[in-house]
Amino acid sequence: MLIGIDCHTLEKTKTGVARYLTNLLKNWKGIKGVNFIFYSMNSVKNPLNIKSTILYYNFSLSRQAKKDKVDILFLPFYMRPFFCKVPTAVAIHDISYIAHPEWFNLYHRVAYRVLTERAIKKSEIIFACSEYTKQEILKYYPAKDGASRIDPEKIRVVLLAADEKFNNDKNQEKINETKHKHGIKDKYLFYVGSIFNRRHILETIKAFVPILDKHPDYQLLIGGRNLTNPYQDIDKEIKEINQKFTDAIRKTDYVSEEDMVYLYQGSDLFIYLSEYEGFGLPPLEAMACGTPVLTTKMTSLKEVIGDYPLWVENPNNVEEIKVKITKVLDDENFKNELINKGLERAKQFSWRKAAEETLKQLIGLNL
Repeated sequence: MLIGIDCHTLEKTKTGVARYLTNLLKNWKGIKGVNFIFYSMNSVKNPLNIKSTILYYNFSLSRQAKKDKVDILFLPFYMRPFFCKVPTAVAIHDISYIAHPEWFNLYHRVAYRVLTERAIKKSEIIFACSEYTKQEILKYYPAKDGASRIDPEKIRVVLLAADEKFNNDKNQEKINETKHKHGIKDKYLFYVGSIFNRRHILETIKAFVPILDKHPDYQLLIGGRNLTNPYQDIDKEIKEINQKFTDAIRKTDYVSEEDMVYLYQGSDLFIYLSEYEGFGLPPLEAMACGTPVLTTKMTSLKEVIGDYPLWVENPNNVEEIKVKITKVLDDENFKNELINKGLERAKQFSWRKAAEETLKQLIGLNL
């Protein structure tokens, strides 16, 4: 069997989709009886010889896949090319673009709406990373009689996992070096991920400030680009707070994967107050690193944290967030319970299992 794989996300800064694909490819290495062709903008040229994601995705990719006679084209990034003449399998990580269009600018709203909707309707297999995402697809693509236009049988739920490098084997020297690199003095709380309105970074900041009166030795480290829409001036908020509490909050636009491991391991609490996720890898990665987590049980996150004993009911409620953070910082026994619960929960997810199930579905289509 010959499987074509769109790898253009690997040519850019490691996004969540790129990390998803990287872990699949790592676990597919050495598989016998299956051949892969990897497509990227560098490897597939368009007739105009212009480096363009639009031209690559909608013309060059599908044209080359047909020429190579692939049995199926695996698309890990939501979308399916126009005029694609080969069978496709697409990974849909969430459908926030239709569930919450107010979170997107016009360009991304239209692009996702058109190309992802086409992928969902036209692909032979849809990979959903949670049961929640599967139900969202069925909900938002209804037929006239209220049932779904999408055949539920072609949606395959394959849960993700934390990469094996996210673990509890702590190297204190590396942790200290990484803390120093990011301006962290000693104790800190941590958030990493793109900054969207739905992840309530402003509320996290506002909840952290009164905690400083009792815990002045703590800092808050925020890692991620500000992609809020409507725009929230996170930097301005941080600047004003740091004028009163010197260097209490640190922010960086980018955190490398290597740094992420040590920043998870070194933090006293990982905070991820999202109200919408297709899966939600960061809380699981933090758990695998032996770090207490404060997140929500909203949307897919309840599938990630399971019966974890701590979560925020309402991420708009600053007082609730403050109380939950304080409980972890003040109660060492509770903190240790969270660490142990998290480590056990993380073991229930496996990239090897996810990769095997994904490949099984791709191969099964050709039987």
